[in-house]
Amino acid sequence: MRQWTQVALDVSGVNKQFIKREGFRWPWKRNGDGRRNVVAVDAVTFQVRRGEVFGILGPNGSGKSTLVRCISTLLVPDEGTILVFGHDVQEEEMTVKRLINRVSVEASFFKKLTPMENLLYGARLYGVNAGDARRRAMEILTRLGLKEDVIYRPMEEMSRGMQQKVAAARAFLTQPILLLLDEPTTGLDPRSKREVQEFLRELRETHDATILLTTHDMQEAEALCDRIAILDEGRIVALDTPEGLKARVESSNGHQPTLEDVFMELTGKKLVEDE
Repeated sequence: MRQWTQVALDVSGVNKQFIKREGFRWPWKRNGDGRRNVVAVDAVTFQVRRGEVFGILGPNGSGKSTLVRCISTLLVPDEGTILVFGHDVQEEEMTVKRLINRVSVEASFFKKLTPMENLLYGARLYGVNAGDARRRAMEILTRLGLKEDVIYRPMEEMSRGMQQKVAAARAFLTQPILLLLDEPTTGLDPRSKREVQEFLRELRETHDATILLTTHDMQEAEALCDRIAILDEGRIVALDTPEGLKARVESSNGHQPTLEDVFMELTGKKLVEDE
């Protein structure tokens, strides 16, 4: 395993709650006025070292996306602190935004524009030179498997999986030193998923990027992550290397434990719930 020294991300005692809505199954607490609050993130603490790929593994509704939104300055934690390379996400918001980029499962675009136009617009917001941005955008888009005719086609004509590739390309374009990936391969076919995963490995090796990856895909987590935190109902119930997590569960009838076995052992739940 690599040896890391500098702390890229320091999350300490972070809590986040929302007013309860019908249909939510997250844990809740009653306020003094009788209302109920959804506990989305519950006293979460961890550190990510520079150059590390850190995974957060959990089912839908476990609080993964809420946590990423807090880290990326899109939500304000109710309690706790978040530091990105020593910069507080609340007190130094603009500095933090220049250090990070985010890919989410619900990525949004200007649907009438092409992938290239969307990437160039994003690059301009980050102050990237137009010529450099166009060259790098073409390199990334083609590396992720988009053909030239697709690169210059309106986004509204593309599949959801293809749009997710463009979302990944848009985040990679600015070369962030902390990349927040919130289920980046959801909706991709197996080949496209492998292409994105391989690009992530290259990005870490060639650009010294630090990556926070949330997923409910245990194979993806095991293949990419140096360490993994298992999140259940907003709480971290385990944090270790993939091998360290699997060592917590005894093998049965010659069957080697998987990360899903670990999750079920710790939470009594399936990692991926039935639709």
